[in-house]
Order: sequence, then C-alpha cells, then structure tokens
Amino acid sequence: MIQLGKPPVLGDFVTGAIASITRLIREKELKPGDYLPAEAVLSEQFQVSRTVIREALRSLAALHLVDLGTGKRPTIAHLDDASMAMTIEHGVVTDQIDILQIYDVRRTIEGRTATLAALRRSEAEAQRILGHARAMRDASSDPEAIMEHDIAFHIAIARASRNPVFALIIGAFQGVTRQTWPIGWKSRADDGERHAMNALHEELALAIVDGNPQAASTLMNRHFDQSIKALLTAGLI
Repeated sequence: MIQLGKPPVLGDFVTGAIASITRLIREKELKPGDYLPAEAVLSEQFQVSRTVIREALRSLAALHLVDLGTGKRPTIAHLDDASMAMTIEHGVVTDQIDILQIYDVRRTIEGRTATLAALRRSEAEAQRILGHARAMRDASSDPEAIMEHDIAFHIAIARASRNPVFALIIGAFQGVTRQTWPIGWKSRADDGERHAMNALHEELALAIVDGNPQAASTLMNRHFDQSIKALLTAGLI
C-alpha cells in the first residue's frame, strides 16, 4: 500500500503496469501466440517509463503468462504448470503443505481424470497411456525410468480427460513426485510388490483403453491407497 506523503516507488508503478497489461489482454481478447504492443507503445499508453513496462513484462513472464523473445514483441503464453508447480513445491519446502495433503488431493482428482479419460480419450491417447504402463513393466530393473513413465502416465490420463485444468494440476505435482516416488519405491517390501504396482498401472490403462470408467476410477483409487501405504511405511507421511 502506498503511504500518504511518500512518493510511489518503482515497485508500485510495476504493480500498476502489470494490472494494466493484464486488463489489456482481457479487453483485446488476446489468445496464446498473439502479440502485445511494443514496450514503447505500452509505455506511452499507460504513462509510465519503459523500465516499468520492462519489469512488468518480466514479472508476467516469470508467471508464464507472457513469452519474451529476444528482439521480439512479447506474446501471450500458452498455459503450463510451471508457476503452479513452484507454489506447491514452495509450500512443501516451507512446511505449509505436507505430502499426505498432496496425495489426498491427487487421489480425489485422479479418480475423476481416470473416469473422464475412459469416456473421452482418443485411440492415440489410449495407446499412449497403455504404452507408458507397459514401459513401466519392461523397465523393472531401472527405477528412474519407471518413475518417469509413471509421471508421464498420470499426465497422459489427465490430458485424455479433455479438461485442461486437471492437466495443469497434475503436471504441477511433478516436482514433488520426483522427490517422493523413490522413497515409496524403496519402501515396498520386495520385487513382488514392485511388480504388482506396475501391473496395477497396466490394468488401469487397459480399463481406459476398454472405455470402462467405473473400473478406471476404482483402480486409480486403489493405486493411491497403495502409494499412501508405501509412504506411510517409509515414514514420509
């Protein structure tokens, strides 16, 4: 808040410019890939310096709302999960969010994404999901490869739900998953439990391929119940 009697500082002007630029995007109904006016034009339009506009655009770029290309006018960015991921990971690191809370949210959301994927997926999406599940099975001696296919498996299901909000949320959990997944993998009692986990992914994928939403949701919930159990065994939650 600007205190009375004190001149505004650079940050106050930048905050105002950010609001003005986002309002301009809405008013002009700009879409991903569309160009924003040049810095000089924005500076004149909003009656602030080019330094202020430049800092405002950098802030918007850090939030992945605009793209800044060298020597080019800024463009409207496509949605991605990076800024949401930063918030989630910050929450975990600073003990404002715990792992059990994240898995509770994931279990709730991903039961729904599995249902929708079974109903809405294209043939190509179904085969992509099944491909990641089978790659997990085939990489049984390479935990890192299994983890990457596991993450890709869940993101592919979210995308096949045809709801981009789900895809953003699930994608934003990647960083935390890469920290917790190896712990859950090691906490499983033996190779039999690990093979069973991979087999459950394949069974889930086949339910989506078969267009069976009830089975897909049930299997996804079972998967998360087992994952939470593994993390409890490891003492992570």
